[in-house]
Amino acid sequence: MATVYLNGEFMDADQARISPLDRGFLFADGVYEVIPAFNGVLFRLDEHLGRLARSLAELRIADPHDGPGWRRLCEEMVARNGGGHQSLYLQITRGAAPRREHAFPNPPVPPTVFLYSSPLAVPAADQVARTEGVAAITLDDLRWARCDIKSISLLPNLLLRQRAVETGAQEAILLRDGFVTEGAASNVFVVRDGRVCTPPLSHCILGGITRDLIIELCREKGLPVIEAEISEPALHDADEIWISSSTKDVVPVTTLNGRPVGDGRPGDTWKTLARHYIEFKRRLCGL
Repeated sequence: MATVYLNGEFMDADQARISPLDRGFLFADGVYEVIPAFNGVLFRLDEHLGRLARSLAELRIADPHDGPGWRRLCEEMVARNGGGHQSLYLQITRGAAPRREHAFPNPPVPPTVFLYSSPLAVPAADQVARTEGVAAITLDDLRWARCDIKSISLLPNLLLRQRAVETGAQEAILLRDGFVTEGAASNVFVVRDGRVCTPPLSHCILGGITRDLIIELCREKGLPVIEAEISEPALHDADEIWISSSTKDVVPVTTLNGRPVGDGRPGDTWKTLARHYIEFKRRLCGL
């Protein structure tokens, strides 16, 4: 039985109990983070905690820990579940109020803090030679206008991702007013004539930790990269398309709406970036 953390205590997962009056349950009034651990080392933890603090501030939920406190808690969570490669999930809600009311509880109630971790599969970037890529489809982005907050209110994302799965695809790439925003659960990059491009940060996309690292590595290794709007025609005309997330690193999309992207195989620019990504992880996590 996996060990979880709930409101100050570590326990077996089947012992965890959360009130049905919790605002996360009633209103999806909370935020979350997903942090990968490789070889027991939490990857880009400070960046994840920075994004968590921003999401909490945007929802006006008091942060229950400072940076060192979160670090100790996350590291213990991974250690208690055996180390190795793990995906750490962290969720904070506004807490359980005495009654259901849309306005914030007054006086405030303690936030609910929950963590668990599960085994993490080896990402595609770690298997450059064997990666075949994934299929994606395009869908209209019908989500709310604050996608920059990592909110637990994910129903639109779930419905979009499910539509992709039902077509045999692994991801939905979302379009708003004719331009790419992001994937249902990922950020998006395109490559054209050797130049890497990803949509700029805005309220319409979540600032991905892996997205930021890809941009950093491209600049460090001399791969041309820009943050700019990507039109729907430019997406369909791309030589390469990538999607990125904290648990999947960076994955090539080789089929879009049933048609091959480029020659239908992972592209050379992705292979180059993936190797740089692997080297970075090995230095940081001792892989």
